[in-house]
Amino acid sequence: MMSSRPALSSEASPPRLVVLDGGRPLEVFDVLGVSGREPGQVIRVRTAFLFEVGEELAVRLESDGTVTDAVARVRAHTGPNDARITELEISERAEPEASE
Repeated sequence: MMSSRPALSSEASPPRLVVLDGGRPLEVFDVLGVSGREPGQVIRVRTAFLFEVGEELAVRLESDGTVTDAVARVRAHTGPNDARITELEISERAEPEASE
């Protein structure tokens, strides 16, 4: 269940995560949470698309003014069918760039 309250300034907001399709960013994820640290950081998302477990996706992470391209591997799908959550494990990050 997602909270309807706004994040306090001391709380980190989740990153923006997009799939790169031929270099073109596609908004297909609603980021619910992030756990762990690099390498192997896990991002929990909701999406209308059902990616295969084990599938690798080229993604772009935008967080706190930093943009990083990476590879995300679909680790698992959890929850009931009508509220499915996809777990993505982030690896192979490129050097981050400062966004303008």
